[in-house]
Amino acid sequence: MFKEGENNVNCWRERIRRIQKLHKQNQIEFTKFIGVSQGTLSELEQKKYKLSLDMILAIHNHFNVDLLWLLLGEGTLNKADKIQELIEQETAFLSIFKKLTDTDQSEIIDFIKMKIRRYS
Repeated sequence: MFKEGENNVNCWRERIRRIQKLHKQNQIEFTKFIGVSQGTLSELEQKKYKLSLDMILAIHNHFNVDLLWLLLGEGTLNKADKIQELIEQETAFLSIFKKLTDTDQSEIIDFIKMKIRRYS
């Protein structure tokens, strides 16, 4: 079984719940996809068991979940999640940018161009 620290155990439990919620699945439906009994999933949540490699791979394969996100909480849930996050960032940026005067917008554009030249 996969060994992790106490904090990571609580985190992957929350990530599993997030996957269930995202896919609108209750515990019984979710267990069918990852190949464990409802009792096993309950015992995982009660800290009696740890995620096995088979369970991790089943979640990854069936739900298209990023492994680093599932195991360590790094990155985003999946590619669609990454795209959604990028869209939200761009929307927030554009919303703020549009509130600036034309002069301020031009200054920001010039600043961005300078940064690109510097790091290219």
